[in-house]
Amino acid sequence: MKARYIAVEGVIGAGKTTLAKLLHRRFGGQLVLEQHEENPFLPDFYRDPKRFAFQTQIFFLLSRWQQQQELHQIDLFNSRMTSDYLFAKDQIFAMLTLQERELELYEKLLIAVEKSVVKPDLVIYLQSSVERLMYNIQLRARSYEKEMSVEYISSLVDAYNQFFFHYKDSPLVVVNGTKLDFVNDLVQQEKLIDYIQQDHTGTEIYHAVE
Repeated sequence: MKARYIAVEGVIGAGKTTLAKLLHRRFGGQLVLEQHEENPFLPDFYRDPKRFAFQTQIFFLLSRWQQQQELHQIDLFNSRMTSDYLFAKDQIFAMLTLQERELELYEKLLIAVEKSVVKPDLVIYLQSSVERLMYNIQLRARSYEKEMSVEYISSLVDAYNQFFFHYKDSPLVVVNGTKLDFVNDLVQQEKLIDYIQQDHTGTEIYHAVE
């Protein structure tokens, strides 16, 4: 497999962290996980998005950037790395939640930091339906996610689909996870991982085979 750095993406509840851990277990190397719990503004954001959107977004941006700087120390020619987020997706949330002046300031900061971010060799985008995402969110029962609405998740689904429809920075594999149970169905899990470890170019759609 040529890809040394794989990033897994998807809307909240899509299973990106689970898949990232499975890939890490299979391929080894470094595992980089997004630290949602470290953002002190996140619970406030879900209760009052307009008031706390900017603080939440800036904290995430700088936290992700700092984490990305540590990746420069990893020799990707001799090691592998799997992450459960793509740095470039940060702007999806900014576009959805920030007011005009806040967004202008955010974009200036983004331009300043994104130049030093390492781009992945392969991105896996886990698509899913709003219904499946809401079910997964309720199932894992994280306290700070209990305020999430169907409308908010629906807006994220639309924004993610739009973002990845235009994404060209790395080879991209789009996986529809609505009916794909790669966690409990070991056959589906093996087929998905086998497909991921192939060489990829451009944008590809993974269709689960019964």
